[in-house]
Amino acid sequence: MSGPRRDPDVVRPYVRTGGRSRPSRDVRLESLVIAAPAPVQGLEPDARRVFALCRGGVMAVAEIAAALELPPSVVRILVSGLIDSGHLAAPTRRSRADAPSIELLKEVLHGLRSIA
Repeated sequence: MSGPRRDPDVVRPYVRTGGRSRPSRDVRLESLVIAAPAPVQGLEPDARRVFALCRGGVMAVAEIAAALELPPSVVRILVSGLIDSGHLAAPTRRSRADAPSIELLKEVLHGLRSIA
């Protein structure tokens, strides 16, 4: 056996997450997040990278993990911490009151069928 790895680029996941092993909220790989107007002071390096990436627009957690080449489990924890601190926000879903009426949807469907 060769002994412990001495690769300087390898950082253990618990170091990247500040010792946290689970996200503080329900953050899934398909969850969408966007950067909120908040200062970056006090953020750890990986959290800072996530925050900077999300400033470009709405991103899924899976996209963040792929872009930063970090394990998805680590990104879920980082994202939940950034939401807790107010650095990231999850876009809200439309309420039923904002949804188009059934009559309008039927008219659109009728129009689409007539041109097909």
